[in-house]
Amino acid sequence: MSAKATPRLSVIIPTLNEIHTLPKLLDALSVQTRPPDEIIVADAGSNDGTADVARVRGVTVVVGRRAGPGAGRNAGARAAAGDVFMFLDADVLPGPEFLASALEEFTQSGFDVASCPIEPLGDELSDRVITEAVNLYFQMVRPFSPHAAGFCILVRREIHAAIGGFDEAVKLAEDHDYARRGAKHGEFGMLTRVHIPVSMRRLEKEGVTRLALKYIWCEMHALAGKPIYNTPFDYEFGAHLSPGSGPPSRTVIDIAQLREQLGRFEDPLQRLSAAGLEQIDRLLRRAWMGTAREHFRIVLEPPDWLILNRYLLRRLVLIRRRGRPLRRAWSKLQGRENQAGRQGLDLNGLRSRPAKSKPPKRDRGHSGAT
Repeated sequence: MSAKATPRLSVIIPTLNEIHTLPKLLDALSVQTRPPDEIIVADAGSNDGTADVARVRGVTVVVGRRAGPGAGRNAGARAAAGDVFMFLDADVLPGPEFLASALEEFTQSGFDVASCPIEPLGDELSDRVITEAVNLYFQMVRPFSPHAAGFCILVRREIHAAIGGFDEAVKLAEDHDYARRGAKHGEFGMLTRVHIPVSMRRLEKEGVTRLALKYIWCEMHALAGKPIYNTPFDYEFGAHLSPGSGPPSRTVIDIAQLREQLGRFEDPLQRLSAAGLEQIDRLLRRAWMGTAREHFRIVLEPPDWLILNRYLLRRLVLIRRRGRPLRRAWSKLQGRENQAGRQGLDLNGLRSRPAKSKPPKRDRGHSGAT
């Protein structure tokens, strides 16, 4: 494909019992100013008619697996004819200009793998603060630990093939693992012209505290570059609240059991070098961390949420402007550590841009490549 050619776009949607959300997404895709060249739904055995709805709408339906969304994305990619794949979750709702703007920025920026910021479906200010905090964090770690939320991932076909697709053995955070491996073969980027509106249904089901515990545990692995093949808690694909239903009466996660089971798993931070651990320790001992912990213990009133939201937005704009200098700063830091003869934090496996001298090579041990 030449640099000036318009790439064919395949939208791939993994589903499992998404009868309440998929029709809305298909409606949104049908009114795009730049429609997708094809839409593929990879259904993992829904029993609510999800696949039938997709077929009636003229969408290609392939068989996914209940192993998780990564397996469905791989199944869709195998059937796709596009030059660029856009993986979307079924509970997102892109605006009419989303595909056009996202594909244009992706192509013009020379990205090979990319994601975009998220925003909540709904008007809850607390949800907006949470999503902006996630956006800010993803931008901060992008130079050394690429993150791509599965809500929306764009990737060139050849990169998806080179890394063997999503690792279907990964139990959780398969999207971040995919971004990390993709960044070894091409340039990873975070789009700035679009946001993808996402459902907060999992947060509504599990609550902030319970979900945060799971994500923090996962993030330890992501920062260490370690895929998650086992978890001390349940995190089900397709398990979410139906519209109008209340929260579950059963305990989603037993804290005592979590503490006991966490001891059975290797601490992913043990893979970091001594210098890397020292840097993290210095970060956590800074005064602002203690202040942040204290603030998270209180219930914020609406004016406080608004102030926090504005602050996060300002920081996000600042980091976007300084993204590339931040990446260069990390490189300089590594160079100084190596010259001093000290062991530095190994970021080679987490870089956002691949080494120019190394041609793409296929990863081993992963299934589902096209």
